[in-house]
Amino acid sequence: MRVVSGDFKGRQLKAVPGVTTRPTTDKVKEAIFNMVGPYFEGGTALDLFAGSGGLGIEALSRGIDHCIFVDREAKAIQTIHKNLELCRATGSSEVYRNDAERAIKPIVKRGVQFSLIFLDPPYKQQKLKALINMIDENNLLKKNGYIITEHGSDVELDIEIGRFIQLKHETYGMSSITIYRINSGQEEE
Repeated sequence: MRVVSGDFKGRQLKAVPGVTTRPTTDKVKEAIFNMVGPYFEGGTALDLFAGSGGLGIEALSRGIDHCIFVDREAKAIQTIHKNLELCRATGSSEVYRNDAERAIKPIVKRGVQFSLIFLDPPYKQQKLKALINMIDENNLLKKNGYIITEHGSDVELDIEIGRFIQLKHETYGMSSITIYRINSGQEEE
């Protein structure tokens, strides 16, 4: 597992010890960023279910200014901290040990809006539709931002969820990527 492109290109990232976390492969990571970037001029990202932090770190490497990492597992939090140190990116990040739903509440209170939101929950425990609705209800995505979901290829997500519309859907073996954006017909001024 490595950083694919940008400022931290080629840096090897540590994986979370054990078998409870499934890291996003480099091939899938590259495909995701080719769909939404590949590079950014600032912005803030949210990496829920962060695992090793690979997606958020890739976003930082490609020009995102700040990333909030959330995972409920202690081993994942330790791994994220190690990987941020390896990339010298601790100053542009925040790391929290929390459940995804609970982590959203303090973020809402802070009034943060994101350019990128990564949702990569364990395949067996997916609540993607509910999380996307929460993001919508709390106006967490910037007007031109993306919600990037990674899920089992056997899961089919709705074309529209709240104000969001599916922009792309790709399958890579047992994994699928579905990307959402605010439906331009429903944008708020």
